[in-house]
Amino acid sequence: MDLDTIDLLILDVDGVLTAGQVAMGEGGDRGRVFHVRDGCFLKLWHRGGGRSAIISGRSSGAVERRASDLGMAAVVQGAADKLQAYQGVLAELGAADGQVCYVGDDLPDLGPMGRCALPVAVSNAAPTVRQAARYVTRLPGGEGAVAEVIELILRKRRLWSRALLLEA
Repeated sequence: MDLDTIDLLILDVDGVLTAGQVAMGEGGDRGRVFHVRDGCFLKLWHRGGGRSAIISGRSSGAVERRASDLGMAAVVQGAADKLQAYQGVLAELGAADGQVCYVGDDLPDLGPMGRCALPVAVSNAAPTVRQAARYVTRLPGGEGAVAEVIELILRKRRLWSRALLLEA
C-alpha cells in the first residue's frame, strides 16, 4: 500500500468519528460523542502537515465546534450527495484524488471511496462499504478508528517517530 502521497483525510461523522448513535433531546437537540484519541491523533496529523475535512449527511453545531477545535480544513454538512461534496472539498483545498484517504461506514460513502487513493472502512461498516475499502480498521467507528488510520499512514510513511516528537 503506497501512502506517500496521502496528506488529506476526509472523514464521515456518524459511524466514523462517532459510534453512529444520535441522542435526541426533548427539544430535538442531537448529541454526539467523539473519541478523545481520534482528536489527539488528528491534532498530531495536522502538526505534521496533514490536512483533514468532514463530509456529513447530517448537520450539527457539535460537529462544527469539534472540527473548529481540531483545526480541520473543511466541513461540509447536510451533504445529500457525498461524491459532489467530496469534489467540492478537493476543489476548495486544491487537492487531488491521489492525496486523499476517505474513511466511511455507510452506503453514501461509496462515491468518495471509489475516487480516493485510500478508501478506508471502519470495522463496523456496512458489508458493501467494507468490500469497497482497501483497508478496514480493527476498531469500530467512534472508538479510535480514525486514530488507527492516522497511525497506519504515519508508520507506513516512516513518520511515526517524528510525529511523536511533534506531540512532545
